[in-house]
Amino acid sequence: MKGLIIIVIFDTNAPNRYTIIMADNRWSKFKVTADVDTDVRSMYEAWATPEGLETWFLRKADFFAIAGRQREPQEFIKKEDTYTWHWHGFDDTISENGQVLEANGADFIKFTFTGGSIVSVSITAKLGVVIVELVQENIPEEADPEKNLYVQCQLGWTFYLANLKSVLEGGKDLRNKRKDLFSSFK
Repeated sequence: MKGLIIIVIFDTNAPNRYTIIMADNRWSKFKVTADVDTDVRSMYEAWATPEGLETWFLRKADFFAIAGRQREPQEFIKKEDTYTWHWHGFDDTISENGQVLEANGADFIKFTFTGGSIVSVSITAKLGVVIVELVQENIPEEADPEKNLYVQCQLGWTFYLANLKSVLEGGKDLRNKRKDLFSSFK
């Protein structure tokens, strides 16, 4: 079974005594991919600038350099930047704060995300399209489905990657931008 680790520890003082430890890491990591008819540079700008993120993902993306200076809308983020993000459909009391762990200026970004998880975004050109591969890992276990980050984040990223594809390919922005109207499409 992929992702299931079983460890058996035998007690040398009592041969019939042993402990079994099972760890199921299938719910601590997922990968979502999208193909988009664009170029690698445009895709990287969509992920690595405040203005880019606000076109398809966030209502407000604030990034701060190590010295505390706020990055300009079209300025590329850099490793060790911190961020505060706000979504459409929610007021400013709802935000995500984190840090950029890697940003290579071309095709890869890694950042901290909700619940202590880490998100990596790889961008490659293949067969005439750009492939975006998003991996979220270190997802904490949660029994409550409404709080389960594996499920909720995978649903969210699937929607936002579809919206990214729509926006970059000249289509509509699919987000609901109204606070007064509940929708899963924030």
